[in-house]
Amino acid sequence: MPIRLPCVLMRAGTSRGPFFLAGHLPADPARRDEWLLAALGSPHPLQIDGIGGGNSLTSKVAIIGPSAEPDIDVEYLFAQVSVERRTVDTRPNCGNMLAGVGPFALECGLVTPRHPSTIVRIRNRNTGARVEAVVQTPDGQVTYEGAASIPGVSGTAAPVALRFCDVAGSKTGRLFPSGLRRELIDGLDVTLVDGAMPMLLVAAASLNIDAALAPEAIEADAALLGRIEALRLEAGRRMGLGAVANSVIPKPALLGPGRDGATLTARYLTPHAVHRAMAVTGGITLAVAARTPGTVAFELATSDEGAGVAGVRIAHPAGVLEIGLGMEGEAVRWASVLRTARRIFEGHLLLPAQGLAEAAAPRLAAE
Repeated sequence: MPIRLPCVLMRAGTSRGPFFLAGHLPADPARRDEWLLAALGSPHPLQIDGIGGGNSLTSKVAIIGPSAEPDIDVEYLFAQVSVERRTVDTRPNCGNMLAGVGPFALECGLVTPRHPSTIVRIRNRNTGARVEAVVQTPDGQVTYEGAASIPGVSGTAAPVALRFCDVAGSKTGRLFPSGLRRELIDGLDVTLVDGAMPMLLVAAASLNIDAALAPEAIEADAALLGRIEALRLEAGRRMGLGAVANSVIPKPALLGPGRDGATLTARYLTPHAVHRAMAVTGGITLAVAARTPGTVAFELATSDEGAGVAGVRIAHPAGVLEIGLGMEGEAVRWASVLRTARRIFEGHLLLPAQGLAEAAAPRLAAE
């Protein structure tokens, strides 16, 4: 008999993936990861035997549970499931999937909704970051209908406002883990920065390409991808992340000057494919770097920051991502971004019992 795993599939920001309650998955990380690989259908380029979409943006998982902290409502663990390898990476956070955490927690009864909106206080278990999500709950009910739109997603939906607190040192504890705002790797000026996401920043022009190049063109250039990966591996070592060949962090970003009112133009790698839009955590990290003198991003950015809140607009393949920053001098106290989400389906995901931890199956089948 298959394992019946309660599941909600959500589109969250520009990502999509299953949302699970933590209590419905094995507590042991190795067993949990086997379940997630089976759920998504990995490893397989099409993820044909699961609900993954054959792309890193649609091979993501959110695991939600109650928090024991008095000022936190729920805990959120993000898992990046590899499409073609048998690996699950829980080192990074995902800001797009975060857009679905608040609505999911409310509809699961983990948080009591209020009228007309509800603040859901979230602790990200991957990085320890605290995030507040403002979810629209008219008459105490989550709504997904509204007039907000985000680049990379068709149509409109209810807004989900995300505010990230203390956005420096998500994995390493330092905004600039190597102690430098700019350094040389393989003869190229780079910035190694750990904001909401550990990242390697490099000017696209130094790689002899345009920062506005189409993602497909970047992915078709094997030599370019090989050089970026070599930079990334060395960046991981210098950032104190160790050997990162089997990790999705740090994430590379190819940068250029802003155009048509944008602060920066960027192509964000995930890390072996180019994001068709822009990751929220990556966008926040780019925004922080763009407002910090001495970085590669600062040198390329337009100087349109305001007093107190320094807004940054990042042009990406699907449009522009706007990031609000609460600044005190060069210190970033918070970052905010608007996202949307949609509940796509709910029910039970059927996992093949063969090869999985069958001991937990009776508990799930009884629910």
